[in-house]
Amino acid sequence: MIQKNYWDDVSETKQFTTPFQSSEFRKYITMEYTVLDVGCGYGRTLDELYQMGYRKLIGIDFSEGMIQRGARQFPHLDLRVKKEASIDLPDNSVDAVILFAVLTCIQNNEEQKALITEIRRVLRKDGILYMNDFLLNADERNVTRYQKFQEKYGNYGVFELPEGAVCRHHSEEWVNELLVDFKTLQYEHLAFTTMNGHISNGLYFIGQNIK
Repeated sequence: MIQKNYWDDVSETKQFTTPFQSSEFRKYITMEYTVLDVGCGYGRTLDELYQMGYRKLIGIDFSEGMIQRGARQFPHLDLRVKKEASIDLPDNSVDAVILFAVLTCIQNNEEQKALITEIRRVLRKDGILYMNDFLLNADERNVTRYQKFQEKYGNYGVFELPEGAVCRHHSEEWVNELLVDFKTLQYEHLAFTTMNGHISNGLYFIGQNIK
């Protein structure tokens, strides 16, 4: 499992800052929809949805520490530990999936593709994917670390943080390849504050599953 020990170790202290575009989300997701948050962390996005009135909410994350924190902080949420690479839900069982700054934690192309395939399996036809993540940056600090770790990880944009996490920033070409089986409803560039307080290029995407 990807970096499980790291996320368990920081589960009580990390605060995620990437903004959720809730007003855009509501344009496509009604209150009756079942929403699955893949890589939900401690559940902050699901709680935001809960405060908006959504109730059919499920969160999964491979970090037991994150799920335990979420259970204490947001006891009204259905948060579950993801123990396998597959998603423990039936085919076509959810109406919408949130993938919120998750791909940045997966450095390997094939693992990213496998996750998108699983998301499409559990998502009904015409269901909605809301995704945001980090794009490549051109500043000297980022370019230097992209180059430093490219040979080790086999992808330009992967880098290690001093505290032990491995993260990835993505080219738009790769993002488009990953999402080829979704009809684009919205695709916007944004600047995100990272969990360590830096500014990075990013995007949010809303797409429809075209099985």
